[in-house]
Amino acid sequence: MSQTPDNILFERTMAFAGILQAIGQVQYLARHGESDKDALAATLNTILVTEPESTADIYQDKAILDNGYQLIQNQLGDGSNKDVETTRYLVGVLALERKLARSPNGLGMLAERINQVHRQLAHFAITDEQVLANFASIYSDIISELGPKLQISGNPDCLKQPQVQNKIRALLLAAMRSAVLWRQLGGKRRHLVFARKAIFDTAKQSQNNN
Repeated sequence: MSQTPDNILFERTMAFAGILQAIGQVQYLARHGESDKDALAATLNTILVTEPESTADIYQDKAILDNGYQLIQNQLGDGSNKDVETTRYLVGVLALERKLARSPNGLGMLAERINQVHRQLAHFAITDEQVLANFASIYSDIISELGPKLQISGNPDCLKQPQVQNKIRALLLAAMRSAVLWRQLGGKRRHLVFARKAIFDTAKQSQNNN
């Protein structure tokens, strides 16, 4: 099936929304030490869809996508809603993804480890502490080794809790999954500057259509 430019932009914006909503959850967790269990589950599920027939297969939860579309509008709009911390995390995630793409074994190792999570889910829910710890170790073992670690800001009392650390790493792995997809759909850093209005408009339209 041939993709039209509008379709590509729509799917690319969906992947970008996936990155930002995962980052948004990281920020909330780091500040408050808790997360919305349904949103966490929906975001982690995106990691497991490794052979989708369409981009929409990856993002089946419309609520988390709507959050992502809103964050796109905040970050790329002309208003005063831009969040410097969100931008810093986004730049860090995209930089790590480029290193992952260049890593000879990175994506293969990632696929292998994600298969282990699939097997674990026969016995545990995706938000179970053991599954979260597994996601976190995948991020630490494969992604963190690629380059400078992302420095997460927040409440120190929250950030020192092992369970919060595991959730944050699991969500960063989900952000990375969306970043891989963004690149596969042709997304580049320069699009965030030169195609800013098109991405903003697509996010607004997609949010209203959900």
